Amino acid sequence: MRAAQFDALVDAASRDDGVDFEGLRVGRDDDGGFRFETPETETTGLAESELHALADGSPYVTNWYFWERDVKRHGSPRRAFLRRAEAADERGVADRYDALRGGLVTEWGELRIEATLGPDGARRYDVRHVADADRDADALATYDDPLDARELAKLDDDGRYRPLKTAPTLRTGWAFPELDWHAVVEVVETVYPATVANWYREREGELDVDHWRAAAERQTGIYDVVDELPREAVDYVAEAACVDSQCLKRREWEYDDGDELAADGGAGVFPCREPCSLVVAAARKWTKLEAEEEREYTFTLTPSEKEQLEALIDAVADDEVDEVREADVYEGANRYRTRYLRAKRVDDDGRLCGVPTDPEEPAEPTPE
Repeated sequence: MRAAQFDALVDAASRDDGVDFEGLRVGRDDDGGFRFETPETETTGLAESELHALADGSPYVTNWYFWERDVKRHGSPRRAFLRRAEAADERGVADRYDALRGGLVTEWGELRIEATLGPDGARRYDVRHVADADRDADALATYDDPLDARELAKLDDDGRYRPLKTAPTLRTGWAFPELDWHAVVEVVETVYPATVANWYREREGELDVDHWRAAAERQTGIYDVVDELPREAVDYVAEAACVDSQCLKRREWEYDDGDELAADGGAGVFPCREPCSLVVAAARKWTKLEAEEEREYTFTLTPSEKEQLEALIDAVADDEVDEVREADVYEGANRYRTRYLRAKRVDDDGRLCGVPTDPEEPAEPTPE
């Protein structure tokens, strides 16, 4: 226990309300001595030196100092998030300290956050991708500046830009192995902006949700058209973009207040309070596509070819194309099998079975 911690304890204990925090009670007796109480001990009439002897090495004292003198910020998202990281509201101090010595792990999207005990009760945090949980820090690129998280979150493992920060495509191979409580929250908020605040608002029953209809009606400029998207198509939007495989947020917005969408909202720990900019941008294109009139086309396909087209749609939609091996020609999304289908059924102008998209275009039979 540092001198500053004991001085703060004496100062707080000498005030009218004393110290009363997570099993620790310290204050002044009527005779001017100190009383010191934890779930394991209760002593009164202590001189300052005797108080020091009891307080030195007590997890209850360093725990009090960490939360009440370092973190503070009662009623804030940051404090609530840090307490969640060590299950502080579910575990007593002694049990929690035992667990912190070995490391307490929580997850936030694709982030793995391990809280451990630092000197004199301070907390230290290791943040990395969940896929790197069992890798030694020496095998990872390590960082200590939270601002470095901006670059780490910008591209995926294939070097592609990530327009949606909460997509499950966070790159692997890095770690922030030694963060204090300030820095760990900054890293989390950089990787997943606003998620801590919205999680906290939801927990407190204060999450303000903007449903699709209200969000669409307030769009302006080129996005003004999205409020024309048919009601049933909004379900398609949610099914396409707002599920766990595409976004780690849990969708809380519906079509309108009292008008729920059929699509599953996901199981993420942090909520989505309104249609995001990526969804709105995509909905602009879908609105235009939904405005087209349906036409009837006639194609000649074998049963296997029909099933192959269905398999191709699934593989692209579920991002599984890269998982199909080149040698596995039994898979509908196999590259060689797809090229064979194109050679057989798509003409030189890229038309399936030679059937024109516009009925006024002349049809050309595809050679068998």
